[in-house]
Amino acid sequence: MKKWFESLFRVWRREFYLVTHDEGVMLFFLFLPLIYPILYTLIYNKEMVEEVPFVVVDDSRTPKSRELVQMADATPEMQLVGYASDMAEARRCLNEKVCYGIMYIPSDYSQRLVEGEQAVVPFYYDMSLLMRYRTFMEALTDIQMAVGDSQRQALLNEVGELASGLSVSAINSQAFILGDVTQGFASFVIPGVLILIIQQSIILGVVMLCGTSRDRRRKNSRIDPLAIETSAEVIILGKSLCYVVIYIPLTLYMLHFVPLMFGLPHVGSVVDIMLFIVPFLFASAFLGQVLQVFVRERETSFLVVVFMSLIFLFLSGLTWPRYAMEFPWRQLSDIIPATWGVEGFVNINSNSATLSHVTTPYIILWILAGVYFVIASFLWRRK
Repeated sequence: MKKWFESLFRVWRREFYLVTHDEGVMLFFLFLPLIYPILYTLIYNKEMVEEVPFVVVDDSRTPKSRELVQMADATPEMQLVGYASDMAEARRCLNEKVCYGIMYIPSDYSQRLVEGEQAVVPFYYDMSLLMRYRTFMEALTDIQMAVGDSQRQALLNEVGELASGLSVSAINSQAFILGDVTQGFASFVIPGVLILIIQQSIILGVVMLCGTSRDRRRKNSRIDPLAIETSAEVIILGKSLCYVVIYIPLTLYMLHFVPLMFGLPHVGSVVDIMLFIVPFLFASAFLGQVLQVFVRERETSFLVVVFMSLIFLFLSGLTWPRYAMEFPWRQLSDIIPATWGVEGFVNINSNSATLSHVTTPYIILWILAGVYFVIASFLWRRK
């Protein structure tokens, strides 16, 4: 047992030496976790897309139609850039990116409102960016409700005494936004992206170290002079312990201090976050050592990670909900540590969950860590 721990410590110490004396690995182990969260958060720190330009085609030309346009322009989401004489001119503005939306007010708009009928105001979106679509939808929904309340109030006022005690709205709805109170894009996406950055940087550094080791073997008759001769399990575990020790303070910085610096959702306990992240770090480190089989040269690590990063992002549930994925893709996402890391961390960080509330992703991360450890040990023996 003493010899086993001595071998484990020697592997850990040698791996720590290799990491700290490799500029490329240090770049990915330190630069990515330290700089990427700040860069991403600064890009999305505005949170909301505001003042999206739109043009109006007003065939009604009445006080009520002008009031509708003023209401739209007064919202923080929309900005009127001008009137178009007809739809052809408005479409040219849309194609030239002068605006991203067209409001068409038909000629019977005011007449329908006066007669108590439903008025239809078509709005044409540029769907090249869903954030603009969401912004327009929120603003138009608020305007629609405001115009409807105004019409009902006018109708009740005409009724006179019969209107006493009646409410303008049949249902008074209230929205309680959980996890993302500001409904901002940064508050929504950055917590999940932080987990993906951690996994990406670990895998990138690990496979780069493997490529460097293969280079040394090619130069020394298939023998790595810096390798420690011991069992595969000790080598895999010692290397992973080195990576985990390096990433513990980096993870604390990324998952605790970065949200505090930029005012992102951060209502969970830092103790629960760090306890939850430990199996995620081990699973990512073991996965990186499994992916070493695809690396033959140091430069190959870039191709592996760039290819895998897109897959990790799409399968994490950030861009598309996992429950809406096809069964094969959902099964593939289940074996990626970042998928469960994002789910658990977001629940703790944004929804004030405790470690007992995220037992499913927590247990699955330990299972993934065990499975990848066995696979990495098997591959190391074969090598």
